[in-house]
Amino acid sequence: MKSIFDFQAIQKLISSPKFSFCYDALHGVGGAYAKPIFVDELGAQENSLLNCVPKEDFGGGHPDPNLTYAKELVARMGLGKTSTEEPPEFGAAADGDADRNMVLGKRFFVTPSDSVAIIAANAVQSIPYFSGGLKGVARSMPTSAALDVVAKNLNLKFFEVPTGWKFFGNLMDAGMCSVCGEESFGTGSDHIREKDGIWAVLAWLSILAYKNKDNLGGEKLVSVEDIVRQHWSTYGRHYYTRYDYENVDAASAKELMAYLVKLESSLSEVNDIIKGIRSDVSKVVHADEFEYKDPVDGSISKHQGIRYLFEDGSRLVFRLSGTGSEGATIRLYIEQYEQDPSKIGRESQDALAPLVEVALKLSKMQEFTGRSTPTVIT
Repeated sequence: MKSIFDFQAIQKLISSPKFSFCYDALHGVGGAYAKPIFVDELGAQENSLLNCVPKEDFGGGHPDPNLTYAKELVARMGLGKTSTEEPPEFGAAADGDADRNMVLGKRFFVTPSDSVAIIAANAVQSIPYFSGGLKGVARSMPTSAALDVVAKNLNLKFFEVPTGWKFFGNLMDAGMCSVCGEESFGTGSDHIREKDGIWAVLAWLSILAYKNKDNLGGEKLVSVEDIVRQHWSTYGRHYYTRYDYENVDAASAKELMAYLVKLESSLSEVNDIIKGIRSDVSKVVHADEFEYKDPVDGSISKHQGIRYLFEDGSRLVFRLSGTGSEGATIRLYIEQYEQDPSKIGRESQDALAPLVEVALKLSKMQEFTGRSTPTVIT
């Protein structure tokens, strides 16, 4: 890590009386690295570490770094229902094997899709390892297109791959990709060709250190929220949510997907249906079943999800997994792209509401699945 990041710059940030942070290992293996890196090397206080003693049963918790399971961190960062103490400036969590991560600011959640885009946008200036430039960037297909906009603006090679880290690995082995990420809280770089939760935390600390290098004696630090909102004002905001419908009857799930495939053959019909649902939603300009030809080994991956791409940069993605005897899971990804500076500060739920309504009615989700609500909303 010392060969990748500027530890001195991070030390200066952490030693500032205005800066505080919290790292929650959720009793996974990340805890074994937390004290040596954050406390011994970077000078953080030991009370910055939460659940950093690795336990076989993860302390009875579920080691998933998200707003549902990282309850203690979420509360400490001021995102809980009750918050009395002043939250730290920066917070992060890891999963059981420390390859996935969640990043939080004070009372502020950074989506994984935004996180990888912001790391890519700031990597060259903030992280010595990337000072010579990025070879390319990549995201999984269901992940929001925030990274695409950064790649286009910075003239970087960009790859959209199926879900599964092996696709990133091929690109990194071939020297085609430096930074990559997925919506399921995985972020990584070509230093180890894997997702790396500690690396992602150090990347964010490096960006915060760079943004505050001339500001440590000032009245107020540039915060995580400031960095994210500045990113949105530069590149636009991708409002994003995922609906999971678990243990759906497998036959019904397959029927729904077949219906969507058939529907995408007539965009005029699709747009007529959409206009009948909401007049304030952009029109679909492309629809397909995602297929990927690996530029490294030439292998082709078919049936990787159904995409509806809108004229304004918004997307609907439907993916099916686990069609065995236990039932299937349908994942619906809803993404509203907003470039209007006056509309990038809205609540996600409000900004996404029209597209959510379109997605559920266009797909006939309730008719096919019998479900009026998803099992999980992320």
